[in-house]
Amino acid sequence: MTTTMSLNDISLRNELLPGDLGYVAYLHGLLYAKERGYGLNFEGYVLDGLGEFAHRYDPAKDRIWVCEHEGKIIGFLMGLNRVDTVQLRYFIFLPEYRGIGLGKKLMNEFINYMKEIRINKAYLWTTNEQEEAIALYTRYGFTLTEEKRSNTFDKELVERRYDMELA
Repeated sequence: MTTTMSLNDISLRNELLPGDLGYVAYLHGLLYAKERGYGLNFEGYVLDGLGEFAHRYDPAKDRIWVCEHEGKIIGFLMGLNRVDTVQLRYFIFLPEYRGIGLGKKLMNEFINYMKEIRINKAYLWTTNEQEEAIALYTRYGFTLTEEKRSNTFDKELVERRYDMELA
C-alpha cells in the first residue's frame, strides 16, 4: 500500500530542543557520505558549526526550522544572524521528502525571517555538487560570489559562496 504524502503533512517548528542539533549532524554525515561520498572531515566541519551555534544561539536573532512528519524530524534549516547579514546553513531533508515543495517553503520562511529581523543580506556556502540546491538558491536571488578548490570533505570539489540582497 502506497501512502500519498504532501507538504501539508509536514509541520515546522522553530523551537530548538535537546537532540535536534545532534540529529542534524547525523543527517548530514549519513546523507552526504551516501549521496556524495563525503568523509568524516565533513561531519567534523558540520559538528564545528553546530557547536558554535549551540553556544551562541539566541532565539530573538537566530532562527531554526525543524521539519517533522508523523513525529519524526525529516529536515532542517538554520538562519544564523551575523550582525548585518544572515548565514543560511544546514538546509537538509530526507530524500523521500524531496520534490514536494518543502525546499521552496523553507526558502520563503527564510526570506520572511530576514524581513522580520530587518536584515537584507544573506549568504551561504555549498559545493559545486549541489546542483538542485543551487538551482533553488539562485531562484531566490542568491548569486555566486566566491569559489575555492577544496579537499576539506575528503574528496576534491569546489566550495562556493552565494550572496543575496533583498530589494
